[in-house]
Amino acid sequence: MIVLMIDITKIVGIIAGIFTGASMFPQVIKMIKEKKASQVSVFMLLILVAGLSLWIWYGFLKEDWPIIVTNLFSLSLNLIMIFLRYKYRNNKS
Repeated sequence: MIVLMIDITKIVGIIAGIFTGASMFPQVIKMIKEKKASQVSVFMLLILVAGLSLWIWYGFLKEDWPIIVTNLFSLSLNLIMIFLRYKYRNNKS
């Protein structure tokens, strides 16, 4: 019974991490389609990247792969957003 609980806990953690990370995906798509990103706060993204990096480090310290993998996914999306913010910085229309 305890083994089943651990598996369910990891599964819930992975699903939660995927949904949390995927929450930025629509914004990335919108930025690519519209080729503008002036309304996205770079400061917010940098704070989020710092927090995600710390979560990844924490995951390594705890040897918790769901934390590591899901936060790597989120970090990747946020780094893409920073890149797009820089790439489309002059597009206002």
